[in-house]
Amino acid sequence: MIARLPACMQVFERGWLSANNVLFTGEQTALVDSGYVTHAPQTLALVRHVLSERPLDLLVNTHLHSDHCGGNAALQAAYGCHTMIPAAEASKVAAWDEDALSFRATGQQCARFGFDALLAPGDELELGGLRWQVLGAPGHDPHALLLFCADEGVLIAGDALWENGFGVIFPELAGEPGFDETRATLDLIGTLDARVVVPGHGRVFDDVTGALARAYSRLDYLAGDPRRNAENAVKVLVKFLLLERQRILLAELPALLGAIPVVASAMKLVGRVGRGPTHPTSHAFAARSRMDTLTNTDVDTLATWATNALVRANAARIDGPWLVDH
Repeated sequence: MIARLPACMQVFERGWLSANNVLFTGEQTALVDSGYVTHAPQTLALVRHVLSERPLDLLVNTHLHSDHCGGNAALQAAYGCHTMIPAAEASKVAAWDEDALSFRATGQQCARFGFDALLAPGDELELGGLRWQVLGAPGHDPHALLLFCADEGVLIAGDALWENGFGVIFPELAGEPGFDETRATLDLIGTLDARVVVPGHGRVFDDVTGALARAYSRLDYLAGDPRRNAENAVKVLVKFLLLERQRILLAELPALLGAIPVVASAMKLVGRVGRGPTHPTSHAFAARSRMDTLTNTDVDTLATWATNALVRANAARIDGPWLVDH
């Protein structure tokens, strides 16, 4: 069954390089999340196709990871749209601090954009003539927001809840809390009378109870050994590189990984690769009390592990000297 949305809403389900976009029509037009920067022309084309000669009045971001805000600059240039971002990110965007905004940390791109107004938990917003509550959704990102329309039972969840999980819990990779925050966000979603969820990635769904059960199970698995979260993050980052480039020379992958600061952070948290696990289950990362830098051997081993993991998951394939997106 296809989940029903109000007539004022249209969801552009994108590939995993870009987040889904939610377009609202009505007296005021609005777009929630704008995709990745390399897909900005496609995002603009999708919006123009629906709006025709109408302007885009408002742009809203659930959070400021590059796959959710990478099209902001292009949309602002085309429409001059009023832009709202999470309040906690204001100083970082104003100064365009790419380190604090996580773009540099994850090895991703984002064209510089500005903002006109801020959103914080407890605010209310009108989109498509409907009232939306703004709720905090820490976990995947400490400043992420949910948008919930109680009258229609529709939740715009960003990366806090997908049909089969949620986004990488990035704070844990830097040694900051994230697991408990993720659980609290899932608990909050469980208190909402949501009949349909628009996730940041994947299809719109209405089995909210089932999705929450799968998310809790996933969270228990990751929190049971934080190395699993780190391994998942590395696989996701390599897959993102593949989505962006379509193919990567195997010989160049170690250098690409070594240049991503969040990879080094994950390694510092869980230890060196290839030294033998200290946990009953097999891990790419084995515990070690301290690691200040990644050696070439560490990165080579990590690249080989990530390649094999993606190939086993049918998320990539090897074609001669290339790792190719699948």
